[in-house]
Amino acid sequence: MRKAFIRFLWGTLLIGIAALVVGFVAIWNGWVGYMPNVEDLQNPISKYASQIFSADGKVMGTWSSGRENRVMVDYNNLSPELIQALVATEDQRFYDHSGIDFIALGRAILKRGILRQTSAGGGSTITQQLAKQLYSSTAHSTMERLLQKPIEWVIAIKLEHNFTKEEIISMYLNYFDFLHNAVGIKTASNTYFNKEPKNLTLAESATLIGLCKNPSYFNPVRYPERCQERRNVVLNQMVKAGYLADSTYNRVKDEPLVLHFHRKDHKEGLATYFREFMRQYVMAKKPNRSDYPSWNKNKYVIDSLTWENDPLYGWCNKNHKKNGQPYNIYTDGLKFYTTIDSRMQAYAEDAVYRHVAQYLQPEFNKENRAKPNAPFTDALTAKEVTAILNRSIRQSERYRVMKNNGASEEEIQAAFRKPLEMSVFTYRGDIDTTMSPLDSIRYYKKFLRSGFMSMDPHTGYVKAYVGGLDYHHFQYDMAMDGRRQVGSTIKPFLYSLSMEHGLSPCDVAPNVQRSYGNWTPRNSSRSRYGQMVTLKWGLAQSNNWISAYLMSHIDPNDFVQTLNDFGISTPGIYPSIVLCLGPNEVSVGEMVSAYTTFANNGIRCAPLFVTKITDNEGNTLAEFQPRVNEVISEESANKMLVMLKGVMDGGTGSRMRYRYKIECEMGGKTGTTNRNSDAWFMGFTPSLVSGCWVGGEDRDIHFDSMKMGQGANMALPIWAYFMQKVFADKSLGYNPDEKFDIPEGYDPCASPADTNGLNGLEEVYE
Repeated sequence: MRKAFIRFLWGTLLIGIAALVVGFVAIWNGWVGYMPNVEDLQNPISKYASQIFSADGKVMGTWSSGRENRVMVDYNNLSPELIQALVATEDQRFYDHSGIDFIALGRAILKRGILRQTSAGGGSTITQQLAKQLYSSTAHSTMERLLQKPIEWVIAIKLEHNFTKEEIISMYLNYFDFLHNAVGIKTASNTYFNKEPKNLTLAESATLIGLCKNPSYFNPVRYPERCQERRNVVLNQMVKAGYLADSTYNRVKDEPLVLHFHRKDHKEGLATYFREFMRQYVMAKKPNRSDYPSWNKNKYVIDSLTWENDPLYGWCNKNHKKNGQPYNIYTDGLKFYTTIDSRMQAYAEDAVYRHVAQYLQPEFNKENRAKPNAPFTDALTAKEVTAILNRSIRQSERYRVMKNNGASEEEIQAAFRKPLEMSVFTYRGDIDTTMSPLDSIRYYKKFLRSGFMSMDPHTGYVKAYVGGLDYHHFQYDMAMDGRRQVGSTIKPFLYSLSMEHGLSPCDVAPNVQRSYGNWTPRNSSRSRYGQMVTLKWGLAQSNNWISAYLMSHIDPNDFVQTLNDFGISTPGIYPSIVLCLGPNEVSVGEMVSAYTTFANNGIRCAPLFVTKITDNEGNTLAEFQPRVNEVISEESANKMLVMLKGVMDGGTGSRMRYRYKIECEMGGKTGTTNRNSDAWFMGFTPSLVSGCWVGGEDRDIHFDSMKMGQGANMALPIWAYFMQKVFADKSLGYNPDEKFDIPEGYDPCASPADTNGLNGLEEVYE
């Protein structure tokens, strides 16, 4: 009987061992459960956020999928204390096992499984924890979790076979979710301590490793005392493991928990509009006409041209990885090296905010107090205002949701007029109030909008990009997406065409009001009325009669072609004489690019946003070069320089000299459209071209007074504030003494078409 029992025990043991071997082989080969293939094991973390770098090496932000905003950091860029804290706390024999710590596993089975000692510690190694994080879904029962364990053991062994210990630690820390949208150690270090992982102190390292046990329970933001206690447990474990002296432990354990917490949010930080523009730009798909609404055909044409001409546009879908799939900025860990200078970007954002939010907005609010239609102009009737607001209702997300849920128009209108508790934006911070959704639409329309861009005219490098004043509340980008009427800033293009036809700044034209068919242009000034004035004077004073006179001698189709050469790509520009006063809509970015022609000897440079894209291992995937085209001859460009300098030295831009005291050599042009709906200023130095627009969300939202609403008051100061800071920052290298590249002794009037003006012009344009 005894021998039979012993044979039974041996048989049971052998059967158990055989079952374990068979089960192990089955799991190893993927016959039972899930087993990742070799390629997945060699590339276990596929979801890395892509990073956007400034030209001066700053990380401006990341693009990530949902909360997976992890950014890869290698082992050499981890703090030694961070690594020691992890090993001491989670797996003291990490360097001695090959994925499974049988001593810890046996202890866990005996003490936790049999003796039910909850404080006995776990048996999972760092490698097993990594396997669980990477490949195990959330278990819904104890049995399901028990079935997952053997699979994780096998995966852990395979991970140890494919990776070094250092790589496993790096992967573990890169993958772990530290809460508050801080996925991965790099993001966590920045979120909690505003540091890189390699710069973490001992106390900070222990704090983050303490979260690995349970980030929600030991949340340092909500439960700082609990988190500090856990930190000290980690420090004590480091003492036991021999990584830390008792004296150091006694000193650090009494330190208070000090956070520099800042949750990562793509709507905050530097260059928010630029980052969102770039996200859409590089992820764009080849334009398909059916994807565009019937009223937005122009957008389809613009996108189609951009797809063909700019390799960066839609780059992720134009290029493919080794597996044949297109690149994905949310998961492929790409690095985009942009042309943005973080210092200049900060100066640009500050200039826009300083002028629009702190000066113009209070003045606009003051003017609106007396307007029954506020914030709309008094030129509108109450019926017209209602029509605009109803259009805004139909364009809102609330309307779309209610409509999709079957609500009638009457129900929707009633809902939009029912007061609700809500939080609304102010420049002093959000405030709680009660108003109807319709009133909130009207409330937000009162805020002035702005767009600004600055670029190098020789390389096309975009140095600063401001699409608005507050991305969180006003997400429409007025730098590249928004298009508004350009007004008088179009005139230099007309004068350039005239120079190409042989005219000079010294040629003269009659300064009188004329009618051209049924169109009679108006002028804001009657200075020197009836006299023959030079073209240089006409442009400096932004005289509409001179521009109309020049345009009357030009084929409008030729002017449209000239605009296209300058990079004004908006389709459907109607070729007519009124085009000389800028009724066509253009983006700030297009205008800045167009004005590079004048600072670059007649060569236009397209905006260049990115110089290089690399993968997460640093391999270069793409490099981008300036895209240029000759628009006008060097001789014509020199003539235009003379005239555009005149705008700043005695014309509509002269307040740049006497009010803002900027003494550098520069050219520029102000622009104001009908009723002050759009205010523009384009300015350039030998090394920098910048432009800005200011206006309302709708063209009927504007200052009613010319004094406040003109481009020289609304937009020009932004350029001035920006350049003041650029010149003051010597590290940027912009010299206010730099001169334009004009030949010494150059005479722009050496061969005027005709000193009497009228006959000469008509001869030139015959």
